[in-house]
Amino acid sequence: MAARVLMQCVRSVARPSLRLCSVNLTVRTAAVSNTVSHRSLCFSGDSRRTRWLEQSRIPPLSVSCRLYGDLPPLTFDTIRDRVLYVLKLYDKINPEKLQASSHFMKDLGLDSLDQVEIIMAMEDEFGFEIPDAEAEKLMTPEEIVQYIADKKDVYE
Repeated sequence: MAARVLMQCVRSVARPSLRLCSVNLTVRTAAVSNTVSHRSLCFSGDSRRTRWLEQSRIPPLSVSCRLYGDLPPLTFDTIRDRVLYVLKLYDKINPEKLQASSHFMKDLGLDSLDQVEIIMAMEDEFGFEIPDAEAEKLMTPEEIVQYIADKKDVYE
């Protein structure tokens, strides 16, 4: 219906501006036909554009939705493994001396600045911030594992 009205408008316009109006007609027809139904824009049935538009239908919404995955659920063992892995990568800790019950200052010879860097590394690894008041109390890998498990609601 809208295409027919637009065609009558184009026919009533003078000849020099016919090309300009036909371009606008095509654009307007495209907008109207795409919103009403997914018909082709061309009037001749055997053109390439018509065949292309017939083949390129808009897929249903359920097909074009993206599905995002999540990390596997945390377990107590995976938290322990990740904490020990981060600690082994820390350059001031000897991996051979590192145990789950090792005290950072007494057993491993670290100072308070090293402890702050370890806590920052744990924050980066697990994706949440540990408050300074709580971080001062975490002196062993076991305490860090227990703290993270409590915050992430992971139980043995």
